[in-house]
Amino acid sequence: MRRILIIEDEEKIARFIELELKYEGYEVEKAFNGRDGLEIAKNQPFDLILLDIMLPGINGIEVLRRIRQFSDIPIILLTARDAVVDKVTGLDGGADDYITKPFAIEELLARIRVALRKRNQVNQSTNSTQLTVGDLQLDPMKREVWVKGNLIHLTKREFDLLHYLLKNKNIVLSRETILEEIWGYDFAGDTNAVDVYIRYIRAKIEEPFRLKIIHTVRGVGYVIKDE
Repeated sequence: MRRILIIEDEEKIARFIELELKYEGYEVEKAFNGRDGLEIAKNQPFDLILLDIMLPGINGIEVLRRIRQFSDIPIILLTARDAVVDKVTGLDGGADDYITKPFAIEELLARIRVALRKRNQVNQSTNSTQLTVGDLQLDPMKREVWVKGNLIHLTKREFDLLHYLLKNKNIVLSRETILEEIWGYDFAGDTNAVDVYIRYIRAKIEEPFRLKIIHTVRGVGYVIKDE
């Protein structure tokens, strides 16, 4: 049975989501503030977290940041705000998805299924074998990237993007394909997001070490090639 933690200060909303999730066969735990939610997440195993941004005490973005220090569990943000900056901040902070209140429960359930399915795919494909190209090594289990013996600190999304490119080495991946895989099928932005994150990775890996790892295929997307 999949376990889901709801961190939501509006008790009626939390109760409504809980009932729907239990009806779908999930086991559910609730917390009504950031501090309690963080403690529960640290001390109990869960398969996914639904995290409200506007929480008393510790806000959702800070809870997200702290959880990411010890876990890569799928996290879907719940927010009443529709501002792009909140979504970007949450996604850059390591959230897997977001949904804006008010939302249809069917949509939330679909997003949960997608997040859990992606998690299963990662767990099935991840093993202790490192992925390498030239002087770069990526360890999927430890979620570490090394270049010429130097540990490179990547955000969750940067790591996921690089991992996806390495898993598909020598295959040209379109921006649309990358968006669907890394950001999700319903990402509201455009394909420029891929270009932005490629620049982030290049700034951390290629430029400091004078390497050429990620190749641009004009008008299509990106590819990592064997040297």
